[in-house]
Amino acid sequence: MRIVYMGTPDFAVAPLLALIKAGHQVCTVVTQPDKQKGRGKEVQMTPVKACALEQGIPVWQPVKIRDPEAVRKLAGFQADVFVVAAFGQILSEEILRMPKFGCINIHASLLPAYRGAAPIQWAVINGEKETGVTIMQMDKGIDTGGMFCKAVVPIEDKETGDSLHDKLMEAGAGLIVEALPKIEAGELTAQKQDDALSSYAGRLSKSMGLIDWNKDAAAIERLIRGLNSWPSAYTFYHGKTLKIWEADVAETKDGADSPGVPLGEETESFQKEPTPGYVARVEKDFFDVMTGQGLLRVCTLQLEGKKRMPVKDFLLGYELKPGEMLGQS
Repeated sequence: MRIVYMGTPDFAVAPLLALIKAGHQVCTVVTQPDKQKGRGKEVQMTPVKACALEQGIPVWQPVKIRDPEAVRKLAGFQADVFVVAAFGQILSEEILRMPKFGCINIHASLLPAYRGAAPIQWAVINGEKETGVTIMQMDKGIDTGGMFCKAVVPIEDKETGDSLHDKLMEAGAGLIVEALPKIEAGELTAQKQDDALSSYAGRLSKSMGLIDWNKDAAAIERLIRGLNSWPSAYTFYHGKTLKIWEADVAETKDGADSPGVPLGEETESFQKEPTPGYVARVEKDFFDVMTGQGLLRVCTLQLEGKKRMPVKDFLLGYELKPGEMLGQS
């Protein structure tokens, strides 16, 4: 098929390569404009742009894909289908109707669940046991179009936003290659979504990462995993930002919480009057923090201005003691 491919971040790279390998004619890649990043404000090309250039495919970066001039240019490619994967701009109805087979999206959830911009991270944060990828026909709504096919991906116990992203990216690459010939042959038809079963996964923001120690330990642990690697979960220690990269839910002596390492007498004494955010126990490889329910065992962290490190290394330079408070900026 003759394809115009629209995508921007890493998630869209593997499907692009898979389509090329499968022999489809990708006549152009449409991606977001390059942006300044980092302290040096250097302009960086999008991951999809870098991939396309390596493959010798022309790249187009319109500021607004809905502008009349951009719409006319799209029509000039005379593509059979537009394949979209995390492009980042809303397509007009005129664009959606333009190709023979319309615009087909690779969405990183099992629709109608987790429509929206951040389905991967929210699936981890909410404690889902499985998610997946849906190949869908785009319409004027946000991920509301008919569904062609799905691939289910289990969510492991210690899954992070990053690790799940990579699994879904590869699943999406395989599924779009499998689906396109069937769509072209009329062997797949789009099935209407049940709106009553829908949920929405809104965009991530840095402020989401601020840990509320009043929440239960299991919810905080999922937040840490879901926001790994961006925007990351964090608290404060002596006025500095403290990112928490890896943590577990500690098991109390009565076994009421999720599996972990049993607590010692020192922690039990703090539990008599639990105060969320207080450090309950410090050992050479970890420390436990009180939450609204249960204790969070911190294993890997990163203090503002420092590198990511295991707690063992952190404690060599900082004398963290039981009874200290986290979360005060």
